[in-house]
Order: sequence, then C-alpha cells, then structure tokens
Amino acid sequence: MVYNLPYRELTQKVRYIMGAIKANADDEPHPLDVALGQSVRLRRRSLRMSQQALADAIGVSFQQVQKYERGTNRVSFSRLVEIAHTLGCRVSDLVDDLDEDKGRSSERIADLSKLRLPGAAELLDAYSAISSTRLRRSVLELAQSMMANAPAAMAED
Repeated sequence: MVYNLPYRELTQKVRYIMGAIKANADDEPHPLDVALGQSVRLRRRSLRMSQQALADAIGVSFQQVQKYERGTNRVSFSRLVEIAHTLGCRVSDLVDDLDEDKGRSSERIADLSKLRLPGAAELLDAYSAISSTRLRRSVLELAQSMMANAPAAMAED
C-alpha cells in the first residue's frame, strides 16, 4: 500500500504522477472556460471596473482574475456566484446561452474568443461609444474594407 512508504518516497511518487498528468493535459483552455471568462470580462468592463477591484471584492489576486478571464483557470461555482454578485448580475447572465444548442453555442464561443485579440475589446468599447448610426456604419465599412484589402496590404509590407 502506498501509505506505508516513507515520506520521501511517497512525495517522489506523487510528483511523478502529477508530472505525468500535466504532461498529458491539454495546454489549451476549454472553449467553454474561455467563453465564460470573456463573458465575465465584458460585464466587468461594461461596469468600468478594474481587475483589481473585482479581485478585491471576491478575495483573490488580480492575476487570478486575469486567469479566470482568459479561461486558463477554471472558475468554481461558488466563485462564479461571488463574481456575479460583485458584477451586479445573476450567474445565468454570465453563462447566457453557452449550454444551449451546440451549433449556436460554438458560434457564440467563437465570437467571444475573438475578443481575446489585442485591442478587440477596446475597439468594441470605442465603437459602442459612437452615438451616430451613420458614423458607426462608416467605421464598420472602413474595417470591412481594410479586411478585404488585408492580403494585398500584407504583400506590400
């Protein structure tokens, strides 16, 4: 039995097993964890709350909040309830339609994962702050034009 091993041998075996588990673990966070993290991030940013303020309110470091928002660390249910209460919403508001029809859910996850790109959330914030419908349409058309011409522009660089 493992319990009869001396402490040193036991800790070596545990380290070996944990190393094997980590070696076999997927390096990428689960898409649902990423989607939940993005949902938390969007809600927090819409309230103009810093990661540090959220961290202080739920009793973790701001680095932990970053990991939750990236999906690299999973959020326990009790922590999710704390986060939701701090953000002034219900848990269901954060998980939204992530558990609905797989096709719709995967589309939503793909959309949320785009917000992980550097500057994407800031661009969305700036876009949503434009009150003029005509001006928002112009910004959208400009971005679409840039996207269509991206391969040609990349060739010139």
